[in-house]
Amino acid sequence: MTAATDLYNLELTDDPDVQNDVFLRIFNSGDGNAFDRLYRDDAISNLSGQPLTGAERTAAIVEMLAKGPTLNSKVKHSYTAGDVTLIVVDFELGLPGENGELIPVKGSCTDVIRRVDGDKWLMAVDRPVADITV
Repeated sequence: MTAATDLYNLELTDDPDVQNDVFLRIFNSGDGNAFDRLYRDDAISNLSGQPLTGAERTAAIVEMLAKGPTLNSKVKHSYTAGDVTLIVVDFELGLPGENGELIPVKGSCTDVIRRVDGDKWLMAVDRPVADITV
C-alpha cells in the first residue's frame, strides 16, 4: 500500500523533469485548486483556450480539472537563465466529451517558470497550443 500524495506540498524545482512530474501529478489528480497553487498570482494561463490571469484563471482551471481530463507530457527543451526557466513540452491531453469519452488532443506547450522567495519556482506563463485533434 502506498501513501497518498499530498498535492499541496508538491513544488516545482529548477529541474525540468521534476517540474514536469509535479505538473502532471497535480493536473491528473483533478484538484484544480492544488494545480493553481503552481502559478504566480499574476501568471497567465491559456489552458482554457484564451489567456487568463487571477481569479478568472483559477476558476477556469478548477472547472477544467473537475471534468477529469488526463495529461501526459514530455520535456523537449529547457533553458534556465538566473531566476527564469523556459520549458517546452509535447503533450497529449484527453478531454472528456459529452458522453464521457476522452477526446485526444496533442500539441506543444511553452511555459515560463520563475523563482521566487529563494528556491520556490512558480509558473508565470502557461501556453499550450493544440496541434492535432486525433
